[in-house]
Amino acid sequence: MQIIRNWFNRHFSDPQVIILIVLLLTVAAVILLMGKILAPVLASVVLAYLLEGLVGIMERHKIPRLFAVIIVFLIFILFLFFLLFGLLPILSQQVVQAAGALPAMVIHGRQQLMLLPELYPDYFSQDQVSNLMNMLQTELVGISQKLISISVASVRGVVTFLVYIILMPLLVFFFLKDKVDILNWLSAFLPDDCSLSFQVWREVDQQIGNYTRGKFWEILFVGVISYAAFHMLGLQFAMLNGFLAGLSVLVPYVGVTVVFFPIALMGYFQFGWSSEFLYVVLAYLIIQILDGNLLAPLLLSEVVNLHPIAIIVAVLVFGGLWGFLGVFFAIPLATLVQAILRSWPVKNSLTNGAEKD
Repeated sequence: MQIIRNWFNRHFSDPQVIILIVLLLTVAAVILLMGKILAPVLASVVLAYLLEGLVGIMERHKIPRLFAVIIVFLIFILFLFFLLFGLLPILSQQVVQAAGALPAMVIHGRQQLMLLPELYPDYFSQDQVSNLMNMLQTELVGISQKLISISVASVRGVVTFLVYIILMPLLVFFFLKDKVDILNWLSAFLPDDCSLSFQVWREVDQQIGNYTRGKFWEILFVGVISYAAFHMLGLQFAMLNGFLAGLSVLVPYVGVTVVFFPIALMGYFQFGWSSEFLYVVLAYLIIQILDGNLLAPLLLSEVVNLHPIAIIVAVLVFGGLWGFLGVFFAIPLATLVQAILRSWPVKNSLTNGAEKD
């Protein structure tokens, strides 16, 4: 018991630690218990936080905050209109076309699998290929059933989407406009001395701010360059593939590998084993290599480096807790954990004992 008591005193005897733990648990409880209900509010807070960087830049150039908020909000609305009426229709059209081409891809893949026992009789038997085809057919049936269920719920999803589109811009505007008043109101509920919590927040704010701004430009550059490369190579669904390539940089190491397979499969079913297919694969790999070794270090140079194991663990943990959003925010959340561990006050009982002696 003495060992446990010493460990507890070493890590949790500081009142600042208790305040930090209570704040973290409160935020986590609100997200876990009311995340679905408050989804538009939470998403608007994230968007306002991202846009605050542009507002801050304008304020540093002596532009009044209200004018800066209006300018940034108008840019945000224009970008939103571009996504909704420019990019989204093209992406949705190519998704429908890709889904329509899926049966032909399946038939072609089945034909290629049937040739394996003839080409490599020492490695593949007819029974093995039949079992593999049955397994793939079962998986495809499951995927089709999920798509049907999604289509049935699409009406409710469209209504929810429309509500979000109306509410979120309004929330973003007021979060930006009344930022000081909102923060003052929230700070009234905090204890007088929250130095440790503010220290953690300052570090997290700096790191996440740099990360999100750098990631936005990284996604944009990789997506546009990938689209241009795929379009020049004549790959079908170039916009969809470029969009996937841009999203692949969200999760380092994991995203690049996951997105490689659909792009390679689309290239294979269009070109077969040909030089065009090789060019598509090489273009994707070269873009990812340049991004990992040149673009990402340039844009994210000020972000705290996380070990690959820490990134993978963060993706698994937060993705398991919150799904896609957990994967999306895995690295910022891992940065939060790192900031807490770096700022956590630890009392060295051995040193204290030596000083008493």
